[in-house]
Amino acid sequence: MDLMDSAQILENEQRKSKLIKYLVKFKGHKRITPLVSPAPVDILITLLGTVLGISFLSILLFIYEIPMLAASLGASAVLVYGVPDAPLSQPRNVILGHTFSASIGVLTYQIFGITWWSVALGAALALLVMLLTKTTHPPGGATAMLAVLNGAGPMFIVAPMISGSIILVLVAVLVNNLSPNRNYPRYWY
Repeated sequence: MDLMDSAQILENEQRKSKLIKYLVKFKGHKRITPLVSPAPVDILITLLGTVLGISFLSILLFIYEIPMLAASLGASAVLVYGVPDAPLSQPRNVILGHTFSASIGVLTYQIFGITWWSVALGAALALLVMLLTKTTHPPGGATAMLAVLNGAGPMFIVAPMISGSIILVLVAVLVNNLSPNRNYPRYWY
């Protein structure tokens, strides 16, 4: 065996080792903290907040014919009422995450139209902007996709996204603080 064969064998072994290390990550880790259920009062507060927040948006839609509903706002309701302590549930993330994502989605549609890749590009760019501005809000990815898929214009940014997210946050401030166990928001900015 010459030096060249030894180098190639070593290189192959290193590649195998990297692949094995990569595949081992799929296994995950053992949970070290128990799953905790919220207190019954907090579950009721969560239900109340979700019903009030989404109902208010629905009322504006049906009575005043203002487009206030988007599926991604339902996901935001899960965060602001269900896990109000989470960093991604804070007002800055909710409002700016949706605003930036809606803007990116509308812009992506205006430039590229609706294609399989423009939907993906809109979601990816929205995530990039949220990461760079420290306003990550997971439903924002859906907001960008909705804008592209629905061929949304600039008004989509204002209604339903900015106004809808502000309403959800305001209801969350009023309702979450009814619980002795909650303090929402943890921070505004």
